[in-house]
Amino acid sequence: MWWEGMTEETPEHTVDWLRRSWTPDAGRPAAHPNSRFTAPAGQCPVIAPEWEDPKGVPIDAILFGGRRASVVPLVTEAEDWKQGTFLGSIMASEKTAAASGVKGDIRRDPMAMLPFCGYHMGDYFAHWLKVGEKGGDKMPKIFYVNWFRKSPEGKFLWPGFAENSRVLKWIFERCNGTAEAVDTPIGKVPAEGALDTDGLDVGEADLKELLRVDTEGWKAEIPSIKEHYETFGDKLPGGLREELGELEKRLG
Repeated sequence: MWWEGMTEETPEHTVDWLRRSWTPDAGRPAAHPNSRFTAPAGQCPVIAPEWEDPKGVPIDAILFGGRRASVVPLVTEAEDWKQGTFLGSIMASEKTAAASGVKGDIRRDPMAMLPFCGYHMGDYFAHWLKVGEKGGDKMPKIFYVNWFRKSPEGKFLWPGFAENSRVLKWIFERCNGTAEAVDTPIGKVPAEGALDTDGLDVGEADLKELLRVDTEGWKAEIPSIKEHYETFGDKLPGGLREELGELEKRLG
């Protein structure tokens, strides 16, 4: 196996990703510029034995997430499938200085699918809404996570990595109907004490900030969301415009 740019010895001849003959003198990369190293999922030691069951496997929750230093709480549960689709459609991350030249610049990537969706994203959103209408109460819960919220001093408030399992625990408990949540203009967030913090080195003030819904920050997001939606033209489902309007009302 040859990993372009990583393997010391370059092959004298191979076939590139467009099935063209390739040599080190070709003057072009052999791999697709967005290529990834992959391995069979079956090699994962903790994969569920039912993962290839032809009857399918039940899905209890779908998680969306962006990289945001502010505004977006640690975890939010959508009120229903339609609102969850809305949250997925406005997913955003802050570009790094390397990507944009200016930190804090927002890039919206609905459901992390812009580079991969094979048809118009407006039709993709409509497909999600149609599936939700068909599935009714059987549809999975939708959550929005953000591991990257920072303090005003620029410090990450959440340790991330293995500690993210604490958020997953709350999500599992919400699916089982055993965890408490409080309503906010953007959805449900963990109630005080609902997130398992036993042994966690996060101060009470930081935890409150992690779960705080920044109403003014969300109001400031509205013009950006509207501009984002305009890029889909007439293909944008009316249901998502309705969700945006409802969010504006709740924010006041």
